[in-house]
Amino acid sequence: MTSTQSLNAEISAEQIKSFLRTHPNFFEENAHLLTEISLPSPHGSGVISLAERQQLAQRDKIRVLEAMMAQIIKHAEENNVTSAKVHAFSVHLLNQQSFGALQQLISETLQFDFSVSESIIRIWIKPSSGAIAQDAIFTPVSEAFSDWVMGLNQIHCGAKPEITDELLNQHLQSYAFIPLSKKTLNQRPFGVLILGAEDQQRFKADIGTLYLEHIGELVSAALLNHLFDLHL
Repeated sequence: MTSTQSLNAEISAEQIKSFLRTHPNFFEENAHLLTEISLPSPHGSGVISLAERQQLAQRDKIRVLEAMMAQIIKHAEENNVTSAKVHAFSVHLLNQQSFGALQQLISETLQFDFSVSESIIRIWIKPSSGAIAQDAIFTPVSEAFSDWVMGLNQIHCGAKPEITDELLNQHLQSYAFIPLSKKTLNQRPFGVLILGAEDQQRFKADIGTLYLEHIGELVSAALLNHLFDLHL
């Protein structure tokens, strides 16, 4: 039996671990071992002492934590910018005096402030009379499409479903379908705000929808302020 085999027979790795756990002061009392024991470097540069190996491990952990913190800060800054844009959007919506100006504001803000390539609004409850009833926003959609929107439990993001007719250009790569409804009465959607982007990742299926929900609620309320005679 070799000396190594003899040692393995006498003491196992688990026993060593158990000993060190029950004697936390072992390396403090035998500090010289920290420099005498050599281990392979995790970065492939020869061997290093146990103390150096521990220092490298701690530095690697710190780098990982720093990268994570940088990402958190970046997302927080992006959220602050988006929140400011949504707030400005809500203020501008309140200041629109005409239905046409309101639609133009919505379209331009979504395009220039929220990186939306194209947007379209469709409302399927049409005013009974008046010039506003001829607005393109009331262009009929298929019953299948309106039923699909009214059946959504949340905003739909991703590729455009076949049931959406030909409402937006085919060159767009990702879409968000935001049901428009009067939330205070918990009513079914009276229309839809559709956002399209040339960037396939802009409205990917797993995107967070909090700000899209806020935008949908703001647009719904602004439209209803001009369409109060619909009795929605």
